[in-house]
Amino acid sequence: MQYAICIEWGDENTAVGIQIPDIPGAVTAGDTFEEAYAAAVEVAHIMLEEIAADGGAIPMPTSAAQHRGNPDFEVMGWGMLEIDITPYLGKTEKVNVTLPGFVIQRIDRFVRDHNVKSRSSFLADAALEKIGRTG
Repeated sequence: MQYAICIEWGDENTAVGIQIPDIPGAVTAGDTFEEAYAAAVEVAHIMLEEIAADGGAIPMPTSAAQHRGNPDFEVMGWGMLEIDITPYLGKTEKVNVTLPGFVIQRIDRFVRDHNVKSRSSFLADAALEKIGRTG
């Protein structure tokens, strides 16, 4: 899933800060953007693991446009962070799905071209995204 991140650009005296608004408590910083980004990936996994361990619902990403209206984020930059949330969604189960060959080919091409973990991961993300939009 792609989570919006807000970026507070540092300078020679302050670190670069990154916050993931959709994941409570996911705030970090680094001396460079690259360090802050790597730390954001790590903190996202830590926070999601804690939420899952406590039996909470894993937060789904919302768009950066929704967050930009928040005055807390008005002076920050924006980016996206790819997080595989499947480890936090519970035990996996195998299911049989019947799809047209053309759809399977398009999914496989997308998985390959966008460095997605697997066809199953793609289908899970697509389902969660659709469910999140429609409630």
